[in-house]
Amino acid sequence: MSQPTNGHLPSQPVTFAVIGCGQRGKAYASYALSHPHECKVVAIAEPRPKTQRQFADVHRVDQSLVFTTWRDLLAASAETINTVGKRLADAVIIAVQDQMHPEVTLAFAKQGYHILCEKPMAITVDDCLRMERAIKKAGVIFGMVLRYSQYTRALSEIVHRKTLGDLVNIVHVEPVGYYHFAHSFVRGNWGVEAKSSFALMTKCCHDIDLLCHWFSPTTPARVSSFGSLTHFRHSNKPAQAGNAKKCIECPLQHDDCAYSATKIYLDAFKSGHKSWPVSVLVDGIPDIENVTEALKTGPYGVCVYESPNDVCDQQVVNIEFANGTTASFTMVAQTSLICERQVRLHFSHGEIVGDMKEFTVTDFRTDATRKYKFPISGGHGGGDLGLIETFVDAVKHGKQALLGTDVGEVVKSHLTVFAAEASRKEGRVVDCAEFEKRAREKFERENPEETAC
Repeated sequence: MSQPTNGHLPSQPVTFAVIGCGQRGKAYASYALSHPHECKVVAIAEPRPKTQRQFADVHRVDQSLVFTTWRDLLAASAETINTVGKRLADAVIIAVQDQMHPEVTLAFAKQGYHILCEKPMAITVDDCLRMERAIKKAGVIFGMVLRYSQYTRALSEIVHRKTLGDLVNIVHVEPVGYYHFAHSFVRGNWGVEAKSSFALMTKCCHDIDLLCHWFSPTTPARVSSFGSLTHFRHSNKPAQAGNAKKCIECPLQHDDCAYSATKIYLDAFKSGHKSWPVSVLVDGIPDIENVTEALKTGPYGVCVYESPNDVCDQQVVNIEFANGTTASFTMVAQTSLICERQVRLHFSHGEIVGDMKEFTVTDFRTDATRKYKFPISGGHGGGDLGLIETFVDAVKHGKQALLGTDVGEVVKSHLTVFAAEASRKEGRVVDCAEFEKRAREKFERENPEETAC
């Protein structure tokens, strides 16, 4: 088989194949619409017919490059490589369900595609290590972290330049948001661990990655964690709700229930709100009929106290780094803030207090205080667009270093998340280096053929 070229002319737009055209795929691909000279979507794979058609129309994707499954896209790419020695695109955006990330990544990395993967990287330790090996073997660029908003970049620069001295401690809070948690982690795709993963991984792996980034080059040494599913349980169902399983049938007035699906979706739609989370309920453009039908027949209309969810709705993680510094992280569902992360960074000569929109720097030596404010555009406080912008630049110039991280570093922060969850479930402090050593030894022992490659 002829080998595809990995070269790219910096003067030409980076081309993308988008695998999964839902909320995350649209978020990353939107950069191509606002910066057509930088990148372009040329192929897609999406099983939902209305979503597929709408996405293809918006990005003007030729119908011959519109596929129902990622396997169809992969097969077409293989045929193109065989016949003309060229891939269909420079890179793929992988925005499918978490459990699919490893298989899709391995397949497209093998064909030489650069990879932009939605978080989390994978939901098992072995799959993270498998992806790491495939990415390194293919020599392709890999992007996936929460580091690229203007806010985070400016804050990170102060940390790493040691403007306030040595970083000593971080207190970081992820306020998931009461209706966001109900939508995604009770009724939604990430509510049942066996079908997805634990909440710390699916929601907060990039938070832990950010903590590791700020403390770099020192690495996590020990981790402990505590948490549970506290509120979204059948035992907390209001008596007035009776035996109702669906919110649309519930005798309890929805003004008396914070988690009423009628209020969160139907009332929001009637008020003119058609984007997330309403848009997630249907294939294509939401209207009153299909939103109502989704609440009658689908998981998003189920009472949060009758849902099969089992992931933590609150969890704390404590990390001690190799140089003795520390960090504490809290994820909590019951907040009015929706993912507006709060952070306090403590240095030997000052502190930074931030909330994703602005941060205040205090220098203890001069008593000077300065506030920095940043515009927010797109998801994760602008981090999504920052990531795609940086990834495009890295692909254009063929330099992984432009992303400020690599697949090995991403794997290491994911392993810290796995170690934290092991601590929570086993009730012990976990040695991070030992955890990683055993994980890698097990993987190599059980995958001798892959190891030998």
